[in-house]
Formats: sequence, structure tokens, C-alpha cells
Amino acid sequence: MLKTAVAIRHVHFEGLGLFEPVLAQAGYRLSYHDVGVDPLEALDPLEPDLLVVLGGPVGVYEGEAYPFLHTELAMLKTRLEAGRPTLGLCLGAQLMGFALGADVGPMGHKEIGFGPLTLTEAGRAGPLRHLGDTPVLHWHGDAFAIPPGADNLAATPLCATQAFALGPNILGLQCHPEVDLQAGIERWLIGHAAELAGAGISPAALRGQAADLAAAGSGDGARAMLHAWLEGLQHE
Repeated sequence: MLKTAVAIRHVHFEGLGLFEPVLAQAGYRLSYHDVGVDPLEALDPLEPDLLVVLGGPVGVYEGEAYPFLHTELAMLKTRLEAGRPTLGLCLGAQLMGFALGADVGPMGHKEIGFGPLTLTEAGRAGPLRHLGDTPVLHWHGDAFAIPPGADNLAATPLCATQAFALGPNILGLQCHPEVDLQAGIERWLIGHAAELAGAGISPAALRGQAADLAAAGSGDGARAMLHAWLEGLQHE
């Protein structure tokens, strides 16, 4: 019987990318739950075998402007307290961290572009070891502190908290290893055009770097990382 995976998607172009076929190969039936289209109240936070919370251009602390954040945080608290398998990417990881009691807020600068992770000892011992020295995509201005009891897995020069794990079932990644740099980067460049212009970052430069990394097979490590994490999950 197929396991169920639900991905909460905040903006349509930020999907699971490279991770979709890995989930299928691991026996998961994936469905997306689109914020602003599908009511979050209709999603049982404990039901999916795997919940993935994707990225988006809002901040965890903007609940007054975007009330869905209150609902999403309440759902995550319920799921995380139960220890159910949960993966967060960028905003998703920030929401998970906040739900677990960590501070989340602006870094005071943007981290947009490609760069490798520096893994901690805990990071090298876990699934993130598969990312190695391969540059991954970073696209954020906020960051999470490491939640109480969780392990800090990785850092970059611009962000000291790039990933955390709380046991085998809870993983938050500030970066975006899921992005298909061959087929998906153009949608990111278009969708975040205003942010790129405001930060003075050239879409052409990012496009060229993405093409070079895709040609070098940079997605292999990301797929291996997710596969290893899925293999280590502890289901009820």
C-alpha cells in the first residue's frame, strides 16, 4: 500500500522539484495542498505519513497580514508534538522552528544564490552528508534559531543555521536542494523578479550558474539526501 505525502505549497512555482520522483520511488503518493486555494482547516495534521512544508515569500511573524500563518503554525505544533515525519524547506523550516519554540526573524541581509554548506559533525553523520561540497540554492532574508533539543546540521558564511534535525523524523532546511536547476529555475527567476531587482542580483548570472550546476549533476546529491532521510524515518 502506498504511503501518503502532502506538501503544503505557498506559491505555485515553489514545488518539490527533484524530490517528487524520489518520493514516488520510495512508495509515497504525493498531493499538494495550495495555501490560498485549499483551506488549511481541511487538512488533518496527523493523517499524512509525510508532511512537507515548502517555501514562500512571507515571514513567520507576519500573521496579522497573512492569517493563514496562525492556522499553519497550529497544525505544525500538533504534528511535531506527535513526532510525525515532517520536512520543511526555507519558510517551511522557519515555521517548523517557530512551532518548536525557536526564534525566527530577519537576518539583516539577503542570501540569494548558490553556495555549499559547511556541515557540522551531526550534519556529516546524517543524510546531509550526500550534499557534500556541492553548491545549493539559497533564497531567504529570514533565518531560524536551532529549536530546543535539535541538532544544528549546517551553516554558510551568511547564515549560521542552515538546517536542523530533531530525531529521525523532523528535518528543517533553510536552503533549497529540491529545486530542479535544469527545468525549474526560470520560474523562480520570474516569480521573484521584484526581490532580485531590489537586491541588485542579476537573473542572468543565476541562470548561468544554475545551468552549469545542472550540467555537473548537482541534483544527484539532493536526491540521495532525501532518499537517505526517508529510509531513516520511524513510522508508527
